[in-house]
Amino acid sequence: MRHVVIAVERSIEPHTSQVLPSSLNWLYNVAPSFGVNGDQISILQKPEDFYHTLLEQCKNAKRRIYIASLYLGTGNLEKRLVDTLSARLNELGERLQVNILLDANRGSRGLENSRTMLTPLIKSYPHCRVSLFHTPALRGPLRFLLPPRYNELIGLQHIKLYLFDDSVIVSGANLSHDYFTNRQDRYFFITCPELADFYYGLLQRISSISLVLNKNDELTPNSSQYHPFNSPKHIYISEAKKQVWGYYQTEFEKISVQNHSKSDVDTIIFPLLELPPIGVHQDSTVTERILECAASDSVVNLTTGYFNLTDSYRCIILGKSQAKFNILVAHPSANGFLKAAGPAGGIPSAYTSLATSFLSWTNRLGQTDRVSVLEYQRPGWTFHAKGLWQSFCNNQIPFLTVIGSSNFGVRSVNRDLESQVVIVTENEKLKSSLLEEQKRLYDLGTPFTLEVASLPERKPPFWVRTLMWFFKKFL
Repeated sequence: MRHVVIAVERSIEPHTSQVLPSSLNWLYNVAPSFGVNGDQISILQKPEDFYHTLLEQCKNAKRRIYIASLYLGTGNLEKRLVDTLSARLNELGERLQVNILLDANRGSRGLENSRTMLTPLIKSYPHCRVSLFHTPALRGPLRFLLPPRYNELIGLQHIKLYLFDDSVIVSGANLSHDYFTNRQDRYFFITCPELADFYYGLLQRISSISLVLNKNDELTPNSSQYHPFNSPKHIYISEAKKQVWGYYQTEFEKISVQNHSKSDVDTIIFPLLELPPIGVHQDSTVTERILECAASDSVVNLTTGYFNLTDSYRCIILGKSQAKFNILVAHPSANGFLKAAGPAGGIPSAYTSLATSFLSWTNRLGQTDRVSVLEYQRPGWTFHAKGLWQSFCNNQIPFLTVIGSSNFGVRSVNRDLESQVVIVTENEKLKSSLLEEQKRLYDLGTPFTLEVASLPERKPPFWVRTLMWFFKKFL
């Protein structure tokens, strides 16, 4: 049974709940909350907007930069990003703190990788810190038996947060050419000093339990007492939970909610964490409750590039929730693993098989009028956007969104480090931007039905169907 960790509940004064519908007031009791004006949130629509915003923020940062991603690519666009960081460091020196958090296995893949991209930065600016999280689940003989790429199946640092001074980009996008050009994701640019402070501290704690990259391209532990794979697993997990989840709960207790009553506050932000390697399942628990609380007069639009819902999510959508659901997934042609070498090339078909299974459940339970699945297709593009929007049936304009790194799948709940934010708003401009963002994605969706799934070209190969029973827990 999954061990669920969630923040200790606390009592909130009534005036702080004005922005939220009464059905969502419980959010104040399970996560830190940050009251802002909706104009402090900008929604970036395109990969190139994301890239140019990263460059611009690196050029103009004055005090601190914290980049958290799965990995950094090795192409020209990525090199330009590193060069921009280097140029800004050359201007400001130690007045600018630069920290980068990546995944140890994904960041070490290949002869040229994230580590080789960043080692020159460390050599030139020793005060810069590059940390690489290594899951404690990959240890012992398994570390040596699983080759690069396949060792990433066990667990990853999957959080995507890009922090510059008092602003944060919350996204699901990584730092590589595709994510800067033709891989569709979501990107929220939020200016809020308190939220930036919170995330800066959080990323510092995750970095403190990670390996550190030195100028010789070596990974060393912060402490030999809680090495992610050399020290006893229970010792590492205990220390990691104390560092990261302990920080979260401390911040939850001390962050004031009084600013929610300010006259210009019309939007509340709740940051959430999912840290399966150390037994924290807060994000999935809160997401489940949001889905379950969605009333019969509401619509939930949910997107994911990798559709492999947990049993709990599926049971809530098909059995407990009364809302209407429109689920947007990647068409095989828009899956990032399309034409990948080796067994990975079968992953798009595997996701088709999982979506077909979900549709079969939908049909069996008589929910086809309430739950639909669409596939994102855009020639030359892949689809990596994930999150959800909730609106009421009578106007379709979202008042709530969830955005971050989670794919709402088995991996996100059982293996990888994830972070999302729940945003609830009364700001009409922000709500219109949410609707525009949602519409841009769904306008490229085509219905996926059991009839479509039965077409010869859509049937997964026999070997994919044979291995699905084992590999679905890694997808």
